[in-house]
Amino acid sequence: MKPKSKVLIIAGSDSSGGAGIQADIKTVTALGSYAMAAITAVTIQNTTGVKSIISIKPKEISNQIEFTSKDIKPDAIKIGMLHSSSVIKSVISSLDVIKVKKIILDPVMIAKGGTKLINDNAVKLLRNKLIKKVALITPNIPEAEILTNITIKTKEDMIHAASILIRLGAKNVFIKGGHLDHKFVYDIFVNKKEIKIIKNRKITTKNTHGTGCTLSTAIATFFSCGKTLKKSCELGTKYVHSAIGSKLNYGKGHGPINHLSSIIINKKFN
Repeated sequence: MKPKSKVLIIAGSDSSGGAGIQADIKTVTALGSYAMAAITAVTIQNTTGVKSIISIKPKEISNQIEFTSKDIKPDAIKIGMLHSSSVIKSVISSLDVIKVKKIILDPVMIAKGGTKLINDNAVKLLRNKLIKKVALITPNIPEAEILTNITIKTKEDMIHAASILIRLGAKNVFIKGGHLDHKFVYDIFVNKKEIKIIKNRKITTKNTHGTGCTLSTAIATFFSCGKTLKKSCELGTKYVHSAIGSKLNYGKGHGPINHLSSIIINKKFN
């Protein structure tokens, strides 16, 4: 098969392969599109936590974005880990140069094991400038709490947080509800015209490393192929739910999900 679209990922690398660029490339590929990457940081981590983070210079991040896009124009962009103000400024500058409209922002702030991945000044810049540049922002509940300065305990709180982000300039918001203690997961899509609640039964497992990266990238991939944003969120959620349901059990900590759950291989290579 030939790829259906081209997706540029701007994010950090995860040496364990469960999240970040590695999860993003697997997701785009598994959903039938072509992945490109601009790496913002190299993380040394495994399923038990993050050991260290090595930053890439902002200028080199911009070079990756612009040089790649000049040759192969992306149909959509997914933005993940941006760990400093200078990195966010360089990404905003590059987005102005390459002029791609379909941009999904996953505001990665805290690793699964609890390590903080972004500083306070960067949070302010992301909130005040970057969310206005993108088509959709996909925070989980802890990230939405940081961005809105409210506590989220219910679906109603999630909708309230989304409305705050809309007032701050976000066009569309998709808040992921997996952190709420409930037997169902409620993910909520909000813009000025509508509210859509997507409900799935929660799968009990410790192996959810990379779900946020994977979901935002799945949404970007479906969006790049011409689906509406709301439909892309619905399809992306289905893909992630299937990937969690495969119940991989790699590693001693928060293990990865199965990015290959959507693939049936018919060809044999002898």
